[in-house]
Amino acid sequence: MDTPVPPSRGGFVQLYGDRGHRINAVFAALALSAFPAPALAQKGEPPITALTERSGGEIEPERAALRLEHVDLQLRISPERKYLSGTATLRLTTSARQTRLLIDLDKNFHVSEIQIDGLKLRPDSWRNPEGRLIIDLPRPVAAGGRVTAKIEYAGRPHEAVNAPWDDGFVWSSWQGKPWVATTAQGYGCDLFWPCLDFPAGEIPEIRISIGVRSGLAAIANGKLETATPALHGYSEWRWVAKNINPYLVAINIGPYREIKGSYASRFGNKVPLHFWHLAGKDKQAAGLFAEFAPTLDFFETMIGPFPFAHEKLGVVETPHLGMEHQTVNAYGNNYKKDETGFDWLFHHELAHEWFGNQMTAADWDDFWLHEGYGQYMQPLYGQWREGEARYAAMMAEQRKNIINRQPLVSGRSRTSDEVYQLEKGGPGQDIYYKGAWVLHTLRYLIGDKAFFDATTRLVYGRPDPKPGNFKPRFTTTGEFEAVMSAAAGQDLEWFYAVYLRSAALPHLVETREGDRLTLEWKTPRGVPFPLPVDVQVDGVVRKVAMDEGRATLTVLAGAHVVVDPMARILRRSPAIEAMQARP
Repeated sequence: MDTPVPPSRGGFVQLYGDRGHRINAVFAALALSAFPAPALAQKGEPPITALTERSGGEIEPERAALRLEHVDLQLRISPERKYLSGTATLRLTTSARQTRLLIDLDKNFHVSEIQIDGLKLRPDSWRNPEGRLIIDLPRPVAAGGRVTAKIEYAGRPHEAVNAPWDDGFVWSSWQGKPWVATTAQGYGCDLFWPCLDFPAGEIPEIRISIGVRSGLAAIANGKLETATPALHGYSEWRWVAKNINPYLVAINIGPYREIKGSYASRFGNKVPLHFWHLAGKDKQAAGLFAEFAPTLDFFETMIGPFPFAHEKLGVVETPHLGMEHQTVNAYGNNYKKDETGFDWLFHHELAHEWFGNQMTAADWDDFWLHEGYGQYMQPLYGQWREGEARYAAMMAEQRKNIINRQPLVSGRSRTSDEVYQLEKGGPGQDIYYKGAWVLHTLRYLIGDKAFFDATTRLVYGRPDPKPGNFKPRFTTTGEFEAVMSAAAGQDLEWFYAVYLRSAALPHLVETREGDRLTLEWKTPRGVPFPLPVDVQVDGVVRKVAMDEGRATLTVLAGAHVVVDPMARILRRSPAIEAMQARP
């Protein structure tokens, strides 16, 4: 999704957020001041329907029965006219009998022709009143059957108001030449191609052919098959990507230069590295490219093999801040590093190749798994590079942004906006910061070995990933809970009930009476919470068991006591609450 708000994913120290306007007005203002949006001639035009804005959530049974086997997209894009024409060939399977196809596509596109299994349909066989293309089939398709739909369409695609915090095309320019990008995480793939706009709409293979004016490059997901001159001053770029979620399909067009190389993986394979950057930024681009290999080494050491080595690790400079587009991550951070010494945006979006693209939430309700892990990886990298002090500083910065309005998970199917927007009852930015702190506290509770073993299993579906023995997979919060509990060798339901399914944080009450120190957990609804606590007494630290949610220690009356001295536990902080309440 994703990036924070100084996260991803996801202040600006890492305050960013895959969707600033969906997160919090204060943080969005910070983000916008740090990275102003490009000026738009007309905001958000042409308008889109509520149905097109909706991505995921509850799905009608006949749509839920459909799966995409293969997609072939042939696109021609005219930046001067802000216009797209395309032919999409969709090969689908169905687990239920179908008499019609329901395909998501923005109604702003005019559909000029549809063929079903090679048979051209009459124009009255399809309609698109609200952003869902309804195609009457010439004959029913039985359960277990296949059908191929070829759809020719054209029009002006929706223009993003302030990408990546909303979605659509970004039409910009660089040195007088067109500079174009797309984002679709919130509103979905139907903004520019006919698709199944829900997480299970993942595609085993998609071929993307993009026709652009000669002199421009067209960069997309997967592997480049050919880049050839075409007729009438257009060149054609053909890409093929495998096992990709539809919202991750991206188009990038511009006067790009390319830096490329390869990374010798610790797993024995080679990872192709590609960075497409704007002309005139060679020195800055070379500096960022130098971060690719050491960052990859961190992720491969801590989590496992790069999931898309058979295609590429790609980054492309964009006229918006960033997004985790599989194998072609969008980058628009203007080559800025903060006090950590690395580019947090590049790092956060790359984290999503593991947490979001390899391991994908089965429902947007589980989106915190993408952004919580994606956000946690930056402090973990700080620890990897510089040790505990950097890790603690970065975690403390994130802690200030946790707002605790809603639980991280609701237990019901939700759309992307229902997660991102506080006004729609979602957790908003907490999927980044609170998610990261939940992982931080869980790691403290169960230890590094159990935590990272379970994380690897969650990402790859197995404990021993190596190139060729895994594929991208869906996961859920329920699976996360199960693998963590199994790795820890204990039932952690009490932990998940408070941190994932409750909004309010646990409160640790400290009472000092003479030579006695009493610690007691107060939790939402009074649920049991036996989380142990480190206590430092006159410089000596010991871990105090809280088996009944309460413990009493003998401490000399004059002793200096610090509870949780390394800030390992996510708990209520009156100081942070007071800070957040200040106007």
